[in-house]
This record gives sequence, structure tokens and C-alpha cells, in this order.
Amino acid sequence: MNDGTITLPWLVIRQDDNGNRYRVGRYATRAEAQKIADSLDDRGHKQLYWVERIGQNGHSGQHGTSAVN
Repeated sequence: MNDGTITLPWLVIRQDDNGNRYRVGRYATRAEAQKIADSLDDRGHKQLYWVERIGQNGHSGQHGTSAVN
């Protein structure tokens, strides 16, 4: 971007056993976000982690999931 702002359009989302969803973090690239989601999955907890991209309207849409054990 030309205005000097940093764009972090990729989110890692966590869903717990009760269906509650939380934003874990925002990242510059999908690869970076997926690496975080994968590392959280590797811990062996029952939570579900996935990566979403924030659209131009500021809303996120599911773009990929990362399965858990």
C-alpha cells in the first residue's frame, strides 16, 4: 500500500468444543497464517483451527481448514 499502512488480511480462527470462535491472530500471508494454524493443531488439543482472508469489506470468509486430531 502506498499510505504506509501494514495490511494483515489473513486470520487464524480457533473454534473450541462448545462452538465458540476466537481470532488467534492476523498475518500478512496465507502461508504464515497456515503455519501458525498447523503448529497449533500439532499440540493435539480438540480445538479446530483454520485460515480466513479478510475481504475488502472488512469481513472474513472461510478459505481453508486445518483439521485436528
